[in-house]
Amino acid sequence: MASVMKTLLLNPPSFENFDGGASSRWPATREIESYWYPVWLTYPAGMLPGSRLLDAPPHKITPQQTIDISKDYEFVVIFTSTVGFQSDLKLARAMKEANAGLKIAFVGPHVQIKPAESLLASPDIDFVVRGEFDYAVTDFANGKPLAEIANASYIKNGQVVHNATRPPLHTAELDELPFATDVYKRDLTIERYNVPFLLHPFVSFYTSRGCPAQCTFCLWPQTLSGHTWRVRSVDSVAREFEQAHRLFPQAKEFFFDDDTFNIRKDRVLELCKRFKPVGFQWSCTARVHSDYETLKAMADAGARLFIVGFESGDPQILKNIKKGATIEMARTFAANCKKVGIRVHGDFIIGLPGETRETIQKTMDFARELDCETIQVSMAHAYPGTELYNLASANGFLATEALTDSGGHQLPHLEYPGLGREEMMDAVNRFYDSYYFRPRVAWRIVRDAIWDAHERKRLFNEAVSFLRLRSERLKYAKNGKAPAKQPPSVGVKTIPSRTSTEFPTETQGA
Repeated sequence: MASVMKTLLLNPPSFENFDGGASSRWPATREIESYWYPVWLTYPAGMLPGSRLLDAPPHKITPQQTIDISKDYEFVVIFTSTVGFQSDLKLARAMKEANAGLKIAFVGPHVQIKPAESLLASPDIDFVVRGEFDYAVTDFANGKPLAEIANASYIKNGQVVHNATRPPLHTAELDELPFATDVYKRDLTIERYNVPFLLHPFVSFYTSRGCPAQCTFCLWPQTLSGHTWRVRSVDSVAREFEQAHRLFPQAKEFFFDDDTFNIRKDRVLELCKRFKPVGFQWSCTARVHSDYETLKAMADAGARLFIVGFESGDPQILKNIKKGATIEMARTFAANCKKVGIRVHGDFIIGLPGETRETIQKTMDFARELDCETIQVSMAHAYPGTELYNLASANGFLATEALTDSGGHQLPHLEYPGLGREEMMDAVNRFYDSYYFRPRVAWRIVRDAIWDAHERKRLFNEAVSFLRLRSERLKYAKNGKAPAKQPPSVGVKTIPSRTSTEFPTETQGA
């Protein structure tokens, strides 16, 4: 039997402060440095003896250091993104120049959306994997012929070949996967990971895959994870929760990084019964569907914060994006969270289909009414592979195909008749100003920093970054183009997105 190929699972280096990891659902350069765990890469890393998960950006591993490390491996799996794809191609070329026998696979939503185009972009890519890649890359590393590997696409005799699609992993298969936290302990330093609205250090992992919601802007359920909601068993999740508590005594909270954690009440209640005896706090993504009983059980079991995608204060826009939730549901949910003591980080989007000056104001008013602990205001972005992209393309709403500038900074992307990019950019600033420049909200932000040195330092750095970013947005709104030296980073929402905080550039909601 052939030996297992020595495999490097790689979240590659890219732009400065670039978070493009295998859990960062909107890869971009951050003004406020934030990094999500590369959860998707942990599973094959845990299944392959002798492998290593190298998460270059948060660990400050340079391209040259990455190339040097890759010399010791036979097979490299690169989690790429649309934003980082060209940079990743250059890295692949350099790695093969340094190690001629190296095999390279690209994985992630970008190559799933454009498998043929990705393969044809470079001869250095031996194959790509469409969708879930856990078993595709481990099968290859274990010597299985490429022609027999489901989800793989490759070039043979000058022609692109797409192998059969593997059904999504179901509960029993998800339970068979290794714990992400085992690989964190082996290969990563948890203090390197920071998401400003989460406590530091935090540890995140998944309890499920997929999301049944049909939100038109949301990338992952329409690509990598799918709309079929598949869960790990309650016992499996509880065991990883308990183990993580032992492995990382320095962690201040756990974060459940699912597309949406609270979809099914009975499962949430069962998990809460298992979490409560551990006595440790946690946070998660959430939709506004949970009732008071569920929220109270979550609070009693240690739930500290929810990341919630409210998106808009206009009922028609919520229908346009197939949100599957109403304004009144959001009001009730937010009120119940306050009653049980769970904080809410609310996500709102400017520029969804149907947006007008009036609906922007309505959303700003709605956000102040909900009065979340912190908010994220993003500009809508139509990502290839989503229903929103198809709609925007068909109706001429795409002002540009460019998602970012050459430095990985997010750019305005959509515009509508009577509502241009500059005006929507200006609305982002007005939104933040109207929300945060209120005494009681400002007090909420600083109160936790009074007795916590880490929070004080973080708050200062984020305030400086926020004010700089605010200035750049104002310049863009005034001039209609990016300043020559400092392009504006704009909060761009693609899916339950990610990153940021009280003063964010992009985050996650459900």
